Amino acid sequence: MALTMRQRVTSGLSSTRAIPGRRMAVKVSQRSYSVVTHAAMKALIFDCDGVILESEDLHRRAYNATFKHFKVKCGGEQGYVDWDESFYDMLQNTVGGGKPKMRWFFKRNGWPTSSVLDGRVPASEEEQARLVDTLQDWKTEKYQQMIGSGEVEPRPGVLRLMDEARAAGLKLAVCSAATKSSVVFTLKNLLGEGRFQGLDCFLAGDDVDKKKPDPKIYKVAAERLGLDPAECVVVEDSMIGLQAATGAGMRCIITYTPSTKSQAFPGAERIVCELGGYPAMVTVKELMERRIVQDDRVNFDVSDTGVFFS
Repeated sequence: MALTMRQRVTSGLSSTRAIPGRRMAVKVSQRSYSVVTHAAMKALIFDCDGVILESEDLHRRAYNATFKHFKVKCGGEQGYVDWDESFYDMLQNTVGGGKPKMRWFFKRNGWPTSSVLDGRVPASEEEQARLVDTLQDWKTEKYQQMIGSGEVEPRPGVLRLMDEARAAGLKLAVCSAATKSSVVFTLKNLLGEGRFQGLDCFLAGDDVDKKKPDPKIYKVAAERLGLDPAECVVVEDSMIGLQAATGAGMRCIITYTPSTKSQAFPGAERIVCELGGYPAMVTVKELMERRIVQDDRVNFDVSDTGVFFS
């Protein structure tokens, strides 16, 4: 679909979840953005969790195993802390990074007792840091055991798109908010040693002092790649990642997961359920040739622009 340089389309879909097989009406907000010509694409950057692998439930189960192992209890509750699916969906779409997630939760529910501090609540910021660091380290090991079981595979289309980007002469990078040791283990297992070592840039949560949705990790990636942010296309799965990418001045496409499907994603140029293996839903060729505004979750008609999405 050809779009003129100044053609404007509205963004900000309602959060109503689409129902397969049913055409649904979509409320369109008043916010709009321009579809404009971009600099030539020179790099493709992937988030890890949710993009390279559908990892949310693996992380949730690893956290719950950690809380049970260290007997973590908040506010006099009888049972150990346990994050159910709906709560973790909210949490992972609100706070980026594992340690910030726990700090966010503990600040709102009271710092917990645990075996880390012999059943005591942390009495200082230093003890709070010790607790969070200990829990995160154990959780990372548990998560790696789950990944290393061989039962986890990359999301469809990830390896194909990476190989297409490399064949087209583009630079490749991964930028994740997760702990570096966890991301390295994940990438080596799912991408293979060759693809991992061939990355032109790899950044994890440990490498920057601000987490997504802050754009710092993507700004640093552009610097290390030696590129203007406008020359980079990011693949993300959530609003947090989208805000980080666009905040850095990069184009962004979304491959949503079940827990992020209902998010609006204003400003994303493509919104797809997956990148697609064969047939492909997203290709490097079309990303390099033009900007496409597409949302495969719904059908809607923006009548005042003459643009029809289906």
